[in-house]
Amino acid sequence: MAEIITVGEILVEVMAKHVGQTFEQSGEFVGPFPSGAPAIFIDQATKAGSSGAILSKVGNDGFGRLNVERLKRDGVDVQYIGTVADKTTGIAFVTYKTDGDRDFIFTLKDSAAASITRDDIAEAMFTGSRYFHIMGCSAFNEEMIAAFKKAIAIAKAKQVKISFDPNVRKELMENAAMKEFILYALSSCDIFLPGEEELKYITGLADEQEAVAAVLAQNASCVVVKRGHRGCTAYERDAVFSAKPYRTDEVDPTGAGDCFAGTFISLISQGRSTEEALKYANASGAYAVSRKGPMEGTATLDQLDAFIKERGAQV
Repeated sequence: MAEIITVGEILVEVMAKHVGQTFEQSGEFVGPFPSGAPAIFIDQATKAGSSGAILSKVGNDGFGRLNVERLKRDGVDVQYIGTVADKTTGIAFVTYKTDGDRDFIFTLKDSAAASITRDDIAEAMFTGSRYFHIMGCSAFNEEMIAAFKKAIAIAKAKQVKISFDPNVRKELMENAAMKEFILYALSSCDIFLPGEEELKYITGLADEQEAVAAVLAQNASCVVVKRGHRGCTAYERDAVFSAKPYRTDEVDPTGAGDCFAGTFISLISQGRSTEEALKYANASGAYAVSRKGPMEGTATLDQLDAFIKERGAQV
């Protein structure tokens, strides 16, 4: 069975062709590109050398087949991806602002992925697994939250470690059910992978050191704080590792954090050191932003080695 397993949405992304386009006026878009944070994560984890699987649902349409074939081509176990006849595969429409920010329109709540239920979670999925990865953005309805809680219980019973990337906006923490789940997943995880601002508003602590200490006082043994173009830091109970960013030309930031997490968890699962996993994860994120399309930036370790050699020393 798969060494790393995840649960969540699969969708396609349709992206504005030009910076400054808005949804309020007609414009050119490109795509569809395979996407969905859990799908990008598991694609990258698999390309980094671990066996990976995803539980999800897609529509009986070209968008769904595009994703499944991409994942299959890259070595992901797709046996847990179901097809829903009367639902379409999710779509994310994206525009890019001149300040680097983005606007999204999602069809996720009415998509095939929204049909995932707790009954889809089975113990057999976790047999032989080392890590179960959770994306906070995937807990978008009550049944998904129930599915995650069931999966967490099974993972713990089978001694499968849990990695958790909150990937959640601050305003979503105002939703009581979402906040309760995020804190539950936080207390359950072994590896926590927040952005620096996420760490602060999830813990309610403005000081990073205090926030990290609060997380490490729970179940987690490692907190990896992602800082985007400013690098990252991994905190363990008895060690701290930092990695500076690689020089890169940003084309599309979508999926960079998922590639970072996929690489980090894949290498940790393989027994690599935290410092080495952090180095490759940082390179993976930088590589990802240099490609247009969220899953177009996934990379093998050989590709990352070439990228690191080409870019030279970290800045």
